[in-house]
Amino acid sequence: MYKLFSGLLAFLVLGCTTQQTPQVTIAVRFTEGVSQAPLDGRLLLMLSDDPSAEPRFQIGAGLNTQMIFGMNVEGMGPGESRAFTAEHPGFPYASLAEVPPGEYRAQALLHVYETFNLSTGHTVKLPMDNGEGQQWNRSPGNLYSQPVTIRVTENGIEGLEPVMDQVIPPIEEPEDTPWIKHIKIRSERLSEFWGRDMYLGAHVLLPKGFEEHPEARYPLMIFHGHFPSDFGGFRTTPPDEDLEPVYSERFGVEGYNIIQQQEAYDFYQRWTSPEFPRFLIVEIQHPTPYYDDSYAVNSASQGPYGDAITYELIPHIEEQFRGLGTGWSRFLYGGSTGGWEALAVQVKYPEEYNGCFAACPDPIDFRAYCLTNIYEDTNAYYYPSAHKPIEVPAHRDYLGNVHTTVREYNQLEWVLGDKSRSGQQWDIWEATYSPQGPDGYPQRIWDKQTGAIDPVVAEYWKENYDLRHILERDWESLGPKLRGKIHIYCGDMDNYYLNNAVYLMEDFLESTTDPYYDGEVLYGDRAEHCWNGDPEQPNHISRLRYNSMYVPKIMDRILNTAPAGADLSSWRYR
Repeated sequence: MYKLFSGLLAFLVLGCTTQQTPQVTIAVRFTEGVSQAPLDGRLLLMLSDDPSAEPRFQIGAGLNTQMIFGMNVEGMGPGESRAFTAEHPGFPYASLAEVPPGEYRAQALLHVYETFNLSTGHTVKLPMDNGEGQQWNRSPGNLYSQPVTIRVTENGIEGLEPVMDQVIPPIEEPEDTPWIKHIKIRSERLSEFWGRDMYLGAHVLLPKGFEEHPEARYPLMIFHGHFPSDFGGFRTTPPDEDLEPVYSERFGVEGYNIIQQQEAYDFYQRWTSPEFPRFLIVEIQHPTPYYDDSYAVNSASQGPYGDAITYELIPHIEEQFRGLGTGWSRFLYGGSTGGWEALAVQVKYPEEYNGCFAACPDPIDFRAYCLTNIYEDTNAYYYPSAHKPIEVPAHRDYLGNVHTTVREYNQLEWVLGDKSRSGQQWDIWEATYSPQGPDGYPQRIWDKQTGAIDPVVAEYWKENYDLRHILERDWESLGPKLRGKIHIYCGDMDNYYLNNAVYLMEDFLESTTDPYYDGEVLYGDRAEHCWNGDPEQPNHISRLRYNSMYVPKIMDRILNTAPAGADLSSWRYR
C-alpha cells in the first residue's frame, strides 16, 4: 500500500522531522515531448483554490487574483527539475512560505525567451510575440502543465509534481473578407535594430464601392491600441439569435456580448449607407518582445517603431489600397494606450498627420504619472510620511473604491518577469520611455521592490516622452503645425487616474496664444476608463463607436485644411 501511494504521489515539500522547519519547495520540469532542446525563459508556478478555470487564466492585479511565483531559467533541459522555494518572488503572497494551509490546484508554465543580438551591441533574452499579442498565458510555443492537486500543511507541501507536457499551439491567421483585408510587411528599420526579421501588420477596412470606383483615392483613419487579432467592431450580420447573454461586471450591464454584436452590425449598416464618407480604416499590429504594442514611437530599447510605422507601414497600406498618401488626409485615434499613441505620434510627426483624437490617454504629463510626480516624489509606492506609510492607489471605480495599488501592480510584474520583461503596463512604459541600460535592458524608473524613483531616468523621460513638457518646450515650432489637430477626451473618474495628467495638459493648451491650439479637451462626468467624448451615450456604448464618432470631426478638418487642388471628390461618391 505504501509503495503504491508513493508511486502515485511525489512529496514536493517535506519536513524531515517535526522538530525541523519544513522546506517549502515545489519542483517543476518539462518532458522531451514538448522540447528536446534546453530553453531559456521565465518559469511560472500558479496556485489556485478556484476550480472555475485553469490557474494560468486566473492571474491579475485585482481582488479575484490567484497566486503566482516566478524565476528565470537558462538552459533548462527536458527532465530537469527546477525547484520553487520561499526565496522566489510571488504575488499576492510574497513567497510560498506565506501561502495559507489548504488544498490548491498547481500549474506550471514556461514563458520562453529568445536571444536577440541588437544593433546597439547588446545581447538580450526576451519573449518573441507569436501572433497572440504578448500574452504569456496563451503565447504559442510556451510550455505548460495540466493542473494538479497539492496540499499546503504545517509540515510543508504535498502533492503531484507539475510536469509541463503541453505546448500552446499556433494561432490561426485571420482570413480576408470582401470588406476586411490583412497585410504583413517586413520592416527594414526594425529588422536592423533587432538583428532578425521583424514584421508589422494591419487589418484594413475597405469602404463601400472600393472595387467599383478604381479612380477613388481615400483618406486614412489609423486606430491605435492594443494588439488586434482582427478588425474589431464590424459585423455584417445581426447578433446571433442563440447567443447566451453575458453580464459585464465592469459596466454592470446584462447581455453586453449581445450589445457588442449589435453595435458592430449597426456600424456595418452606417458604413455602407449612402451618407457615410468613404475612408480607409486600419488597425495596426506592432507587438514587440516587451508588450502587445510598441507605443508607436522610437525608443532606446525597442527601436524605431515610430519611423517604421509612419514611413514603412502607412505608405505601404496607402499604396496597396489607394490612400491619398498625404499628411492632410491621415488621422489618428484610439483610447488608453492608443490614446497616448495617437497624441504622441501627432506630436512626434506633426506634419505627417492632420489630427488626433486621444481618448483616456496614458499619462501625457509625468507630473501626474497616474498618482505619482516622477520629478518631485521620491517613492512611487508610498506617500511621504515618517510614521504612517500609506500605499499609493492604482485602480478605482467611479465611486472612488480602490482595488489595487501601484506597489501591487509592480509586484505582479516582478513575478512575471524581471528587467521590464513582464509584458505588462508599468514595464512597457519603462521599455518605451527609459534609456537603455548597460545590460541592454531598459533602465528602471524606480526600484521594482522598494519604489524608490531614479531622478536621472525621470529627467530622460521628461525630455523625450513627457508630451506636455515637449509641447511647452517646443511650442514655438510645433504650435503652428499642430493647430486644430489635438483632441483629448477623458472621464473625470478614470479608473487609473489618467484624468489628472489631462488637466495639466489642458492648463497648458488653454494658456497658449501664439498660436492658440484650437482643439478640444472634454471630460465625462463620473465616467470611467475609456470615455471617448460622447456626452449622450453611456461609456459602455460610446466605447464601441470610435469609428463613427470622429468621422464628422475629420470631415470638417479635411474640408477646412486640404490644400488647393487636393482630391476632395473621388472618394465622396454615394
